[in-house]
Parts: sequence; structure tokens; C-alpha cells
Amino acid sequence: MNESAECLICHRGLYADELGRYACRPCVDRVDGQLRALAGPDGLYARLGGRLAPGSGGGGPAVSGSRSAPLPVRLEPLSLMARGGVVTILQTWLIDWHDRLGWGHPRWNGDMQQQLDEVIQALRANLPWAAASHPAIDEFGREVSQLARQCEQQVTGERRPRTVPVACPCGQTLRVTLDTPGCRCPGCGEQYGHSELMDLPLAERRIAA
Repeated sequence: MNESAECLICHRGLYADELGRYACRPCVDRVDGQLRALAGPDGLYARLGGRLAPGSGGGGPAVSGSRSAPLPVRLEPLSLMARGGVVTILQTWLIDWHDRLGWGHPRWNGDMQQQLDEVIQALRANLPWAAASHPAIDEFGREVSQLARQCEQQVTGERRPRTVPVACPCGQTLRVTLDTPGCRCPGCGEQYGHSELMDLPLAERRIAA
């Protein structure tokens, strides 16, 4: 049971009917949406298959004139699709949840796409339990968000979100993006939620003498 009065993911205060939970409902809904975006024949994971050829997706145009032959596939989407990538990471979380609930080891059936859809279905079904009972729900939320973002970048060719330096009143510079759910200032220990981070002033650039 969460003894603090804030969500571990976004660090905003919990409402009265959320007290005791580890994650607020908006964060749970966001994680659920990211899981849904990964799954299915038209999901982000399935669409990675169309970005394997060199020069496709976010890799830019193929470059000619190289002294060595180009790789037959792009490594970024391949690493997300292969063992150790998206499916394996999500399966590791489901194993952890099964252990905490006292359930047997989950079974994996079918090819990688089928295993992905299966593990996402199980994670979504048990997400309300994790939000209420799992003290590492923030780590799970961050990993799901990162996986969805990485897949989306490969599928759409979108560049990584720009990092913006903002200034904590203590003088510490915090580097955040528009997607940063919250962070703690290493200088003074102040905890900021997403909206509080967006309200901080931009840090002044230091000009070398």
C-alpha cells in the first residue's frame, strides 16, 4: 500500500478516492493506451516490419558510395522486434506480476506477434491491480512509455523529443522534454510533476569566457 499521497509516475497528489494506490487513474489510462498502441496487426510493433529495409523509416535515405556493403536490415527496428526487445521486456514484467500474485509461470504461445498480443492482453487485464498494489508501477510505466516511443519513432521517422533546460529556484538546471512525467531536483530534492516542470522558467545559457 502506498503510504504517500502522490502518484509514483507523475508525482501529482492523489485524489481522496485514489489514496493508497501507487498510480493515479490518468497515468494508468495513459499506460493502457500505450500498451494498446503496441498490439495488434496494425499496432506499432507490427509496423516495425516495414521499417527493416535500409533507407526506410527514420533511417533516412540509403547512402551510396560506401566502401562496405550496407547492412541488409536496419538494426534499430530489428532490435525492438527480436528476442530481448519489446516482447521480452513485457514478458519479464508479466513474470514478475505472476510471482507477486503467487501464480504459475505464464506460457508463451505462437510467434513473436502472437506472444506480444498475449502478454499485452494479460498486462492490461492486471493493470488495475498493479496500480493499486505494485510499488514498481512507476518503473513499469516508464518502460512501457519508452518502448512505445521507440517504436513510434522508428515507424514514423520522428526524431527524438528535444530536451529543454529549465531552472529550479535552487539554481539547478533540469533537462526535460514535453513527455517528461515528472522528476526530482538533484540540487534541493524538490519533486515536480509534469505541469510544475512546464511552469519552470528556461535556464539561462552559460557563455564560456
